[in-house]
Amino acid sequence: MTADAAGEQDVIAWLGDSGRPARTDDLMKTLDAAYAGGPGEAEVLRAQARLRQAVARAQGPVVYYGYTPRTSIGTVFVAVSERGLVALDFGLDEQAFVERVRARSRRSVIRSQPKAEEILRQVQEYLADERDRFDLPLDLGGASDFQRKVLLAAAQIPRGQIRTYHQVAQAIGKPKAARAVGQALGHNPVPLVIPCHRVLGSDGSLHGYSGGGGLKTKAWLLRLEGVQLPEAS
Repeated sequence: MTADAAGEQDVIAWLGDSGRPARTDDLMKTLDAAYAGGPGEAEVLRAQARLRQAVARAQGPVVYYGYTPRTSIGTVFVAVSERGLVALDFGLDEQAFVERVRARSRRSVIRSQPKAEEILRQVQEYLADERDRFDLPLDLGGASDFQRKVLLAAAQIPRGQIRTYHQVAQAIGKPKAARAVGQALGHNPVPLVIPCHRVLGSDGSLHGYSGGGGLKTKAWLLRLEGVQLPEAS
């Protein structure tokens, strides 16, 4: 990280817009002192708003991320933009998730637990069998037109039901594209929210699942939703 980027991160932390505490070096002490004995609360809020705008212009588009540990499928990470959910992943560590989101979105990635809080709450409720569906805006800006159609078709599969790759291909008007549908779902950026685990092979087999735990996790999610599967799955 360059000195300029580190400075931006320090200012963001001082504003309270990241998940880490602000540093206490001379820069942060100077900022604290400048506001402590000077303007009133309203002036401080206006100055902070202007500073946030300046930081945003300097760093470009940003994706914020957070995580919830110790769920039934391990630590779940989510990333969100101003438009909606960008990524959801599990079965990997924090650094790998951040690098994956940065590569997909081509944006700066900053940890902010408050900005991820609502998404994480819904994920926890779903995994605890307390929620049937998600109510979240999605940011699928990095998907191709074909993948977007596949993902949106998969999103329409109700909880407790399953479809085959061929049925999804038919739903998007591409009945011969079952293999391409499988590949598109294999790169689903927001599993669980877009339930690619509800799509099976034409013979009823689970086939691949890119989420942490692979097919075991896919089977666990289906059973959570009430789908009856052979014990050997």
